[in-house]
Amino acid sequence: MSIADPQSLFPGKQFISTALEALETKTAMSGGLARRYLQRAAMAGVLIGLMYATYYAVIAAFDAVPAGDATLRPVGRLVGAVVFGWALVFIYYSRSELLTSNMMIVSIGAYHRRTSWLRALRMLGLCYLGNLVGGLFVAVLLRFSTLADGGPEQQMVDSVAHKLAYVTDGPAGWVDLLLRAVLCNFCINIAMLLVYNGLIKSDLTKCLVMITAVFIFAFLGLEHSVANTVLFSIVGLREGIDLAAAAGNVGLALVGNFIGGGLLIGLYYAYVNDDSQWLRQQADAAGSATPPAPPQR
Repeated sequence: MSIADPQSLFPGKQFISTALEALETKTAMSGGLARRYLQRAAMAGVLIGLMYATYYAVIAAFDAVPAGDATLRPVGRLVGAVVFGWALVFIYYSRSELLTSNMMIVSIGAYHRRTSWLRALRMLGLCYLGNLVGGLFVAVLLRFSTLADGGPEQQMVDSVAHKLAYVTDGPAGWVDLLLRAVLCNFCINIAMLLVYNGLIKSDLTKCLVMITAVFIFAFLGLEHSVANTVLFSIVGLREGIDLAAAAGNVGLALVGNFIGGGLLIGLYYAYVNDDSQWLRQQADAAGSATPPAPPQR
């Protein structure tokens, strides 16, 4: 009986291998080079902050166009979501560190015992701290400039009120927020899976994959823990914010993001592409099929 090609049975091995290589780099960076790791994470926060502010500025610009009884807000949201989609591209090609994609990486590493969950949580904690510092840097710049004045600021204030309402509305809002966070990071990390799996050779196609994933999350209003943290920082420094509700939003978003990226992508694909048990079965089958050696005379 012929033995099936392992590559056809476990086509995601390249993705897992690339993710584990990335984990080794991130583990080394977050250990002996923690300061530089924080700087790389801070750059991701800066990029998220700039692109998210641009997203709201685009919506405000379309809102300001006279259109009679019609509204151009849906068009503004569509264009803004495409623009915001470039944030993941900038983060990927600048080799910055984003919390939500690292959730997938550490989950794969924990499954394959390349890291412990304690070390994984430390890495994610450092990454979130760096993302927060970068977002705060952008928030300070916007606070002491006129870049977000007028329409963009109002759009951000309205968005914050909507996001905080998930928390203040009680259990129904909490579930809604959690599910939006799950879908958000599912989209982000399915894009990173396509980028990492080695099948896409064109940089343009990789960019389109990442832009599409972020477009889905921005246009549908899904919940991203880092983006929300940055948005709350921007609005909080300008208008003030309910810190308890903001913390509740980010906390639920973190849980949902981990489920969507860490469990539904990271652990799921680590398991379905784990060929160790299959290889043992093949070895056992081959051993049992081998005829016994003739007795020695």
